[in-house]
Amino acid sequence: MAPVHVQKKYQKLLSEVRKHGRLYHELDAPEISDEAYDALVRELLLLEQKYPELKVADTPTEKVGGTASEAFAKVRHEVSQYSFDNVFSHDELVEWDAKVKRFLEKEGVKQKPTYCAELKIDGLKVVLTYKKGTLILAATRGDGEIGENITHSARVISSIPQTLKKPIDIIAVGEVWLAEKELHRINLEKEKNGEPPFVNTRNAAAGSLRQLDADVTASRKLETFIYDIEKISSQDTPTQIEELQTLKRLGFAVNPFHQLCTGVDDIETYYKDALQKRSSLPYHIDGVVIKVNEKELQRSLGFTAKAPRFGVAYKFPAQQVTTIVEDIVLQVGRTGVLTPVAHLKPVFVGGASVSRATLHNEDFIGDLDIRIGDTVVLQRAGDVIPEVVQVLKDLRTGKEKVWKFPTHVALCGGDGSVERVVGQAAWKCKYAGSFVQNKRRFEHFVGKHAFDIDGLGKEQVKVFLENGIISDFADIFTITKGDLLSLPRFAEKSADNLITSIEKAKKVSLARLLIGLSIEHVGEETAIDIAKHFKTLEKIQSASREELEALDGVGEIVAQSVYKWFRNAENKKLLKKLLRYVTVEATSYKLQATKLSGKTFVLTGTLATLSRDEAKGLIRANGGIVSSSVSKNTSYVVAGSDPGTKFADAQKLGVKIISESEFKNILS
Repeated sequence: MAPVHVQKKYQKLLSEVRKHGRLYHELDAPEISDEAYDALVRELLLLEQKYPELKVADTPTEKVGGTASEAFAKVRHEVSQYSFDNVFSHDELVEWDAKVKRFLEKEGVKQKPTYCAELKIDGLKVVLTYKKGTLILAATRGDGEIGENITHSARVISSIPQTLKKPIDIIAVGEVWLAEKELHRINLEKEKNGEPPFVNTRNAAAGSLRQLDADVTASRKLETFIYDIEKISSQDTPTQIEELQTLKRLGFAVNPFHQLCTGVDDIETYYKDALQKRSSLPYHIDGVVIKVNEKELQRSLGFTAKAPRFGVAYKFPAQQVTTIVEDIVLQVGRTGVLTPVAHLKPVFVGGASVSRATLHNEDFIGDLDIRIGDTVVLQRAGDVIPEVVQVLKDLRTGKEKVWKFPTHVALCGGDGSVERVVGQAAWKCKYAGSFVQNKRRFEHFVGKHAFDIDGLGKEQVKVFLENGIISDFADIFTITKGDLLSLPRFAEKSADNLITSIEKAKKVSLARLLIGLSIEHVGEETAIDIAKHFKTLEKIQSASREELEALDGVGEIVAQSVYKWFRNAENKKLLKKLLRYVTVEATSYKLQATKLSGKTFVLTGTLATLSRDEAKGLIRANGGIVSSSVSKNTSYVVAGSDPGTKFADAQKLGVKIISESEFKNILS
C-alpha cells in the first residue's frame, strides 16, 4: 500500500499532468516546455509502476494526444492513431532493441530486424485520406480514435498534394511544421497587434493549422513531412524505407534524412549526427524515431494500448526537466559576493547529471517565489549553466519552506557579517579575507582564462594555502620543487611538471593579467576590451574614470571598479610584488582588415570541431568582436548543438544565426 504522502503526491501530479496535457494537446497554449511536460509524465509513470494500486483507469500515461475540439467537426479515424513510447539514453535504446528481439523470438520469428531511423519533427500530426488520388479528408490525431476535421486548412498548405501522381486510395500520416524564421515573422506581427506570441514552432504550427479561417492558415507558410502509410489500395511495401520512397513518388514531401540501420550502433551514430545538425535545420526536431524496417516484423510485433512495439522515439537530452529543491545554501565568490545555490534531487538534463543550480541572488528567489521543497523546472542547454526557470506551484503540499537571506554567514570569516550592496541585488561578506574567498581568488588566477597554469587546480590551491606555501598571487612564482616534494601526493615527475607550468606562466598578456587580478565586474571580454584600448598596464593604472567609462562595454559601474582597484594601497603593493616575477607581454591589437572586421559574434551551444576558446580566438585574430550577449548590434550568432537562450534572443531580434560550417566559410 502506498504511503499517504505518496498518494497525495500522485493525485497532485495527476492533476498537473492533465492540466498541462490539455493546454498542450487541445488548446495549443502550453505553460511549460514540452520537455518539462514529458518529465512530469515520466514521474507519474514511475509512481504507477512502483505503486500499481494508485493507477487510475484514464491515466494520461496511457493516453494518446488530447480530446478533439468542439470548434471542429469530429472525425473517427479509419485506422487508430498511436504515439511512440520514448527512450532517453543509449542504455534504454539497447533495452528496447533487446525487448523487440525477445518478443519476436517468443512469437517464433527467427528473422533479425533492421531499423529505419528518421528525424522526429516537432509539429502537429496530420492524417490525410485520398480516394482515387484526390484528397477528401485531413484530420488531427485527437485522442487516437477521434480527431478534428481540418481539411479546409490542409488544402492551403502547398506541400500537401490535392491530387496524387497515381489515382489510388491511401491514408497517409505525417507532421505539419513551421520554420523557425516564419515563427519569428508571425510573432512580430502578433506583438504589433497586441496579441500573445507563440511559445515555439510546434505551438505555432498547431495554432495555425487549427484555424477556422483557412486564409489565416495560408498566410503562415506551413510545411509537411509525410512518413507513414496506414492503408493503401495498391500493393503494400515490404519495408519502411520503401514506404518512404513510395510516398515521395506519389508527390508527398518526405524528409530526406532517413537511414537504414542494421543495429543499435548504427542507430547511435545516426542519433549523434542528428543531434549535431539540429541547430542548422529550418525546422525543430526533438529526437529521432526508430522503426523496425521490415513490415512483416512490424505486424508480428503489433501494438500496446498506447504505442506500437515496433517503434520508439529516441529523445534528445532534455534541456528542461522537473526536479525538487532539497535545500538552498550560500556560496562565497572570489569578490565576496554570496550566491544562493539550490541543492536539487539529482536529475539528468542537457546530457549531464545535475544536483545543483545557481539561484543568482535574493531578488531572483523572491521573483520566482522559490521555496525549499518546491518542484521546479530546471534548464540546461548548450552553454547555459543549470538554472531554475519556473516553480510548479500547483504541486505544493504546504510543507515547503520560505528561504530568507541570513544576516551572518560563517564562510565569510571574521564575525560572519554580510551586507546587501547598495543599488544591487547582491549580498557580500563584510570581511574580505576569509579562507574560502581567498581560495576562490587563487583558483581564478591560475584558471585557463587568466594565467592558465596547467597542473595547478582547486585541490593544489587548497593544499598550498593550508600549508602556508602561498599567501598572495606572487608567491605562486616562488614555489620550488622542494616545497612541492614536502607535500602529500607530489612525486618527482608531477613536481617537475608543475614547476615547468609555473615558469611558462611568468609571461602573460595584458588581458590575462587583468582577468587574473579578480577586479570586480571585469570578466574576460571586458578585460580584452580594456587591454585593446589602453595597450599597456601603465596607461590603465593612470586612466581616469571618464576615460574608462568612455569605452564600449565598460560603463559607469565597471569604470568605477577598475579605477578604485588600481588606487587601493594593498592592490598596488600586490601588483608591484607580482611584477617582480611576471612579464606582461606586449600584444599587438592592430588587426588586418578581414570579413570579420567590425563584426560582433555571439557563440551558443556546443561546436563540433572547435572549443569555445578556439572559436573566440579565431574571431579576435580576424578582427571580429566577441560578445557574451545578443543585442541589435550583434552581427552573427554562431549556433552549435543544444543552443541556449541566446539562440531564442537572436530569433527575437532578427539577428542572423549561422552554423559552425557557415562560420568556417566566413573565415576562409
